[in-house]
Amino acid sequence: MALARAAGRAGAAAALALLWLLVCAPGDAGCHLLTVADLFDRVIRHSGRIHSLSTALYAELLGKSARKCHTSGMLTPNRKEYAQKIPREELTHLILKLLQAWKEPLSHFNQHIEHQELPDDSLSKAKQISNMVHELKTGVEKVTEKMQSMGIISNSLNGMASSEAAGLSISNEANMMSDSDFIHCFRRDSNKVQSYLKILKCRIMPENSC
Repeated sequence: MALARAAGRAGAAAALALLWLLVCAPGDAGCHLLTVADLFDRVIRHSGRIHSLSTALYAELLGKSARKCHTSGMLTPNRKEYAQKIPREELTHLILKLLQAWKEPLSHFNQHIEHQELPDDSLSKAKQISNMVHELKTGVEKVTEKMQSMGIISNSLNGMASSEAAGLSISNEANMMSDSDFIHCFRRDSNKVQSYLKILKCRIMPENSC
């Protein structure tokens, strides 16, 4: 268990390092201004780590196909060509909504599995995922603020994500899922978040030829 706690602390430290890079102010020691591309690279890498952790945890729980996920009512296109047609503001909003929708369920899930006889490594992964999703949402919010300040997207997103996702985030359906169903749904959504971030970056910076 001590090793699991140490791993969890290491994951949290990595997440906090990402957050510091995103929010440090000009003039701070060791701080440098980040471009929109830099910010996108950081949140995309972070979302990739989250998806990898959820994939590993899903395999450890021997998960199978899940029933309907609590976020299934959200319009989240699976195919890249459909996601590419969504306006920038709406796609940014969708990313924030998905992240917000998992905030409370992940907290509940961590409390639940603490009482299960699971390997320490699995418990550590679950804790890291919860912490990293919180930091990723903060990072995406910082990217959004940067894009708004540069006039890349409008300011119409302010205050929208948390209010619209509040009902989803406290869904009893999510909290009542089996462990494998829960991780299956989260793994699915974490992959969508990473894909949408990549699409958004490519649409804003087409010079990357992606």
